[in-house]
Amino acid sequence: MKKILVIQSFAGILLFGLGVATGLVAQTGSDSPQRVEQKRADLSGAPGMEVIASTAEYRPGEAVELHFHHGVEAAYVVQGARVQAPGQEARTIATGATTMNLRDVKHGGFKVVGDTSLKLFTVHVVDKGKPLYDYSK
Repeated sequence: MKKILVIQSFAGILLFGLGVATGLVAQTGSDSPQRVEQKRADLSGAPGMEVIASTAEYRPGEAVELHFHHGVEAAYVVQGARVQAPGQEARTIATGATTMNLRDVKHGGFKVVGDTSLKLFTVHVVDKGKPLYDYSK
């Protein structure tokens, strides 16, 4: 009887671990690994839409890949940094700046090149069930 209980417990732990691992792998395929989700809620009055609040930190040498969203993204720059897009001069994204990226409009596509991390607070109002990030080649 104890042997069956041990086997069942082991099987349960194994299945739980596989479920967690599957969730992590699924997230990294269509998400930014630097993003830390703070809160998510359905958008009242708009079936099929949700609001997602997140923070992200991009360290020197890390890239914000070219991507778009299935909805609107509003971002506030908590800590500015120097960034550079391929073939362009480096520029500064200032602390306190805000931006809005509209539905299906490609943005990002730069690398943090200074010695300071870029820290963002973002709010996405997006189609529920679609990936938060769709990366462009």
